Amino acid sequence: MFSVFPIATMHRYLLNISYIGTRFRGIQKTINKLEESRLDTNSVQGCLELALRVFRPVNEIQTVLSSRTDAGVHALHSTVHVDLERNDGKCYDTTILTGVLNRTLDKQSLPIRVLSTQRVADTFHCRYHAIGRTYLYRIAVSKQKTTLLPDAKSSSLRNRAFEAFLPVEEWDRCYFLQNNNFDIERLIAASRMLIGVHDYRTFMSVSRQKSPSRDHPMFTVRKIDEINIRPGRSLALGPNATLATENYDYWDIEIKAKSFLYKQVRRIVGTLLALAEGRIDERCIYQMLTIPSKHSWDHRIQIAPACGLYLCRVHYRDTAFELPDETIA
Repeated sequence: MFSVFPIATMHRYLLNISYIGTRFRGIQKTINKLEESRLDTNSVQGCLELALRVFRPVNEIQTVLSSRTDAGVHALHSTVHVDLERNDGKCYDTTILTGVLNRTLDKQSLPIRVLSTQRVADTFHCRYHAIGRTYLYRIAVSKQKTTLLPDAKSSSLRNRAFEAFLPVEEWDRCYFLQNNNFDIERLIAASRMLIGVHDYRTFMSVSRQKSPSRDHPMFTVRKIDEINIRPGRSLALGPNATLATENYDYWDIEIKAKSFLYKQVRRIVGTLLALAEGRIDERCIYQMLTIPSKHSWDHRIQIAPACGLYLCRVHYRDTAFELPDETIA
């Protein structure tokens, strides 16, 4: 037995993580050039890098994200990769990595959980090797039906949002709607218009981050593989569970694509909700798709709030995790 190549002392690890995004500014850390050594603990990435310091690797800790989520958005499954080098050149035990990271995060009362850790090839990239991402948006629609005069409708709906029962367990976990005439069948039918390849420029919010690729005319052309709308369920407990079921119809809106534009999912959901509430019609959606421009956005649509959005899963091929043979006989 002999080694053909020098044994690498740096090893790459994939962290499968989940988090509740309410208290974070987002997953991505902000780098302050004046305070480069200071970690951004208002981000999920910054908190993970701080937790990784307990292993005292030889190298500087730099995590790489597979997906970016905004302030208030949650993740049931996301991925991060990181290169770590031990003093003795050996690999870290992945089970110990998971346990120690979770213990460290728990001590700081941080709502981040490492689901599992695995060693991957040095060529593996959690973002570029991802073949898809699935997002879930949770809504709860009030069952209460009341008749409102047209001039009193908007103010009355705003008041009802504060007067209605809301299960505290679902605070910032679901978007509660107090609309009188919500047409879920119309929403389901219209969602089919958004599936497939389109230029989604109208459905992209302007990002403060500059990138040359964003100026390319094909940058906003994306393919949505699936939009599935299914009955959801309340996460409330005890007597609140009964009240929630009596007062609300829960729906899960699931959207799958290889990648998404900035706030694309929340804009799509906001558009479908505006249609179901009767604020826009199908022609408006058609125009926003066929005349892709930030000026085509219909301002009767409200972007769906972050609290109901979850990154459900980052998808990879099984072969993406294969480790190369390091020795030959």
